[in-house]
Amino acid sequence: MYAAITYRVKPGHETEIAEIFAAFQRVDDPRFRDADDRRAGRLLGTAVFIKDDVMVRVIHYEGDFSAIAEHMAGQRGVHLIEEKLAPYLETPRDTSTPAAFGAYFRDATMQVISQFSVESHPAAG
Repeated sequence: MYAAITYRVKPGHETEIAEIFAAFQRVDDPRFRDADDRRAGRLLGTAVFIKDDVMVRVIHYEGDFSAIAEHMAGQRGVHLIEEKLAPYLETPRDTSTPAAFGAYFRDATMQVISQFSVESHPAAG
């Protein structure tokens, strides 16, 4: 599955933002758990795209998407990137606590229109 998170950024700072993501510290464990501490899924990959004032982070995952925000909120690398991105954001946001991070994560998630994969292709059988 895929999800996309949007960011409104100040245009003209694509190079600076790219440099921030070039130094991104990956999550300590791609597996994540739910609120009851049961295994909820796994992060398979991410990609970040930017154009003018819109940046989108695409998350490739398996499992329960709702558990990803809590997992990411506990990652040091995520907080470092949030601090470095702050001057380039069009609208400041609070991601300092797990609850605040989760609220932003939910509000910034784009609506899924469609998803296709090789596994679901009719010729993949």
